[in-house]
Amino acid sequence: MVTEFVSGVYDITVRDDGNGRYRAHFFDLPVPTLVDTGLESTTDALFEGIEEIGTEPERVIITHGDGDHIGGLESVNERYDVETWVPAQTNVDDSLVDRRFSTGDTIGPFEAVHVPGHTPDHHALVDEANGIAVLGDAVFGSDARGLPSGYFVLPTGFYSANLLEADEHLERLLEFEFDVGLVYHGSSVKTDAVATLDDFVNFDGKPQ
Repeated sequence: MVTEFVSGVYDITVRDDGNGRYRAHFFDLPVPTLVDTGLESTTDALFEGIEEIGTEPERVIITHGDGDHIGGLESVNERYDVETWVPAQTNVDDSLVDRRFSTGDTIGPFEAVHVPGHTPDHHALVDEANGIAVLGDAVFGSDARGLPSGYFVLPTGFYSANLLEADEHLERLLEFEFDVGLVYHGSSVKTDAVATLDDFVNFDGKPQ
């Protein structure tokens, strides 16, 4: 299922079976860019989504090495002529990687921001000029945890290498301005996303 979430930014849902929603994000940029590749088992749905959009990716960026984000990378590499960008810390066969990146690096319109905790290699991608941030699994949409949509929550400790570290490093994202916050589980936030994240991070009564 493909949804144009905002102009030129597509949500490709590759699986939604009631046990969680899995997706990739596609950006209709001068260099068409796919962010994350879904599971190895969901590449057919990913390719159908890309065909529906009508533009093939020329660049792939991986946010981190969890299987639902990098599992389809080999198949994407085989199908499309893409330049692949993968975090420096991600454990993946180097034959699948063209470029390694670290925090502060620029990839097209995006600045990479290291936000470890969920995984040690986790990065968000911020396009401040267009007010869009790919938050990866730094946060989930609140409805992924049974709450009303429109807010952010942390992934559970079950899915996080270090939940305290994940919480602390959200501060890094507040250094940027963005209206749209794209997540992979639960619903993304279309307006005032950085303010919404700030409300979550800097809650009333937070110890200083």
